[in-house]
This record gives sequence, C-alpha cells and structure tokens, in this order.
Amino acid sequence: MSFVQRLTDFMWNPWLLGLVLLTGLYYSVRTGFFQIFGIKTWVKTTVGSLFSGRQNSTSGITRFQALATALASTIGTGSIAGVATAIFFGGPGAVFWMWVCAVLGMMTGCAEKVLAVRWRQPGRDGKWEGGPMHYLAHGMKSPFLAGWFAIACVGGALVGGDLVQSNSIAQALNTTFGWDRLITGVITAALAGIVLVGGIGRIARFSELLVPVMALLFLGSAAVVLWVRREYLGDALGMIVSCALSPRAAAGGAGGYGISAALRYGVARGVFTNEAGMGSSAMAHANADTKHPGEQGMWGILEVFVATPVICTMTALVILTAGVYDPAGALGAIGAEDLSGALVGVPLTAASFAVVLGAAGEGIVSVCLLMFAFSSLLGWSYYGESALGWLLRGRRWRPVWRGVFLIVAVAGSVGELELVWQLVDLFTALMALPNLAALLWLSPQVLQSINEWLEHKSSASE
Repeated sequence: MSFVQRLTDFMWNPWLLGLVLLTGLYYSVRTGFFQIFGIKTWVKTTVGSLFSGRQNSTSGITRFQALATALASTIGTGSIAGVATAIFFGGPGAVFWMWVCAVLGMMTGCAEKVLAVRWRQPGRDGKWEGGPMHYLAHGMKSPFLAGWFAIACVGGALVGGDLVQSNSIAQALNTTFGWDRLITGVITAALAGIVLVGGIGRIARFSELLVPVMALLFLGSAAVVLWVRREYLGDALGMIVSCALSPRAAAGGAGGYGISAALRYGVARGVFTNEAGMGSSAMAHANADTKHPGEQGMWGILEVFVATPVICTMTALVILTAGVYDPAGALGAIGAEDLSGALVGVPLTAASFAVVLGAAGEGIVSVCLLMFAFSSLLGWSYYGESALGWLLRGRRWRPVWRGVFLIVAVAGSVGELELVWQLVDLFTALMALPNLAALLWLSPQVLQSINEWLEHKSSASE
C-alpha cells in the first residue's frame, strides 16, 4: 500500500466520512428534510422555470447555465468509471452509501450555493466571483482556510479535472477506434483551448448545449439495458441493500467485503461524483444571475439529484444486472494486489453495457465517456482558474494557467495513472475539510437565507 493511499485512507476513514454525513444530516434535520418534503418547491423553482421563459440573463450567466456548467464538471468519469470502481473495491453496498451521501448531500449542495451567492463579489470585469475561497475568507474570516482550499482546488483541477479526464478520453478512443493517444491528447487540448479562451461565458454556453445531449444519450442507453435485464433489477436492488447492512454477503463468508470498504468507497465516490461538500461547483453557481441566495440553493439540490440518484444509479444498476461483475473475483484481485486481469472502472461499465447492446454498447460508453470527460475538463479548468485567481490576486496569470492546464491534458492522454484515483480522493479530502468547516460555522446564515426566500416565495404566491 502506497503512502498516498495510507494518507487518504486515514483522512477519509472515519474522520471525513463522518464529517460529510454529519454536515448533510445537520442541514437535513434543520430544514425538516427539505430535499424530500420540499420536492415540489425545488423542482418547480428549477425544472419548472425552464418552461416559464424566466431564464434570460442581464448579467452573469443564467441559472440553468450555472447548473449545466456545474454538471459539466460533476458528470465526468466518476459517473462511469467512479461508480464501477466503488462497486469493485467496496462491493454492491457502496452504492447504498452513495445514495445516503447523495440524499444528505442535496442539502449540503444547497448550502454551498447559498453561501456562494451570499458572499460573491463583482470582479474587475464586472462579472461575479465567488466560491469557498470567498465565504471562507470573508464569511468565516479565515484567509488561512481560504488559501488551503484554493491550493487544494488547483491540485484537484490538475489531477481529477485534467489528468483523469484527458486520460479517459484517450483510452476510450484508442480502445474503440484505435486512435493514437498522443494525437487524441493534442486534439482534446486544442478543442478545449478554443472554449476556454472565452472564459466562463463560453464554457457556460457550451455546457448548456452539451450536458443535456450527453445525459440523454447515456440515460437512454442505460434504460434500454435495464429494460432487457429487468428481471434482475430486484436482485440488484436487494444486493445493494443487503451488502450495505451485511457487506460480506456479496461474496459470502468471512472473505467478503467489509463494511468499512463499502462506506469508504461509497461516500468518497459519492462526493466525487456530485461534489457536494467539496465546494467546487459553488464557483459556477456564484456566476448565476439570481435574485436571492436561497433561490440558487434550489439549483444546488437539483444538481446533486441529477448527478448521483439519477445518473450514477443507472450506471450501478446496469453493472449489477449485467452479470459481468464477479464479487469473488474482485476480492481475489484486491487481496493479491494484482488488477492486471480484472474488469474495473471503464472496462467493467463497458462490458456491462455490451451484454445487451453488443459492440454498440461499448461504443456508446466510449462516446459518453468522451463527452463526460471533455465537459468535466472544461468545468474544472474554470475552477482551478478561479482558485488560482484568488491566490494571486491578478489576471496576468490566466494565459499561463490555461497553457499549463492544456499541456497537462496532453501529458495525461499518454500517461499511465496508477495512483490517480488515490490522488483524486486525497485532493477531494483536502478541499472538503475547510469547506465543510465553513458550512457548519456559517449554517445560521444559510438557514436564514433559505427561510427568507421561502417566506418571500410563500407571500408572493398568496
């Protein structure tokens, strides 16, 4: 076991696992589990507004563009590879903890977006700037924690948002179409550069078009697989619940998965796939042309719901109904510390889709992975740029950052990233720690904003 993995395991299990769940539980209790009992309100405010003609923006970006930009970074390889990795290393029970993390994380995501809008500031170009750095520095009055988050965010952008995504794109196109990985990396960097040079406005417009297309393609294909394999859905759902309560049931006997593995990988991958608690997507929502912080919080709830309960659940059910995943074989590979012949990550997801759709299934996974990874790369470039901007207090560095980001994208396309997921979990932890501290410390402000908005909305409807 590497030093990075030991450090990451120490941070996550049990300290950060407990803090993530505790924060979401705290906000859920204080709001009366609004994500469940207030579903009519937040769905009408978000999805309902898409059909009401209220999405024009006079400054910044629209609320839907903010959501699309956030989802562009959220629905990345974690939705395809991350879910498969969580099941492989944590067992089917990991999916249950992803659900728990998501349900509680819907209110965590809401709180982040409320604070992002409440503490945002106009930049020199007149556009909004906000995110955890701002509410840590000004709301919590801790420049130290703000700097900590910003440094971790830059690292997370380069590792999880750049290396992972470009490597996934190159591998997918090489496996499916035989494309040279270096050439793919250069093309990816060139296309990303065209979008990034336009800043958050162009990223938002691009995400607004791409995110719905890629989500519908993936969900539609998964729905076909699940319909054909529908007789196994009950078994899959039963396995998820039973293995969460008694993880060793996955492979049977004392040699099965442990509960700590299910909890560790379920929560860690859950946070990575929906970013609730990390604070990263709050930087996109801070740019939204919204009238009240509480209103933007509703979009934060929707974001987490789409990322995990919808998209990640579909991925997990396809894997568990296809019959390709072998718990005993996975445990054997983990115990031997030899994954060379194991189906894990993208290959596991692709093989599961192929059970019903054949070669077309592998192609669809590759295309979806390409779109997911490219959109995620764009979103994380902006997050890293925002964090670096807060650290350096200037704009001259922007071309340098974008150049470095694109060079890393090319390098990632040809690299073998054995430690990459461990580094992803490490930077996720380093971002989440100061952000969660701020969410708990500033909770009175969050609850006040939500209550004010709900009261205003109630009085306006009377």
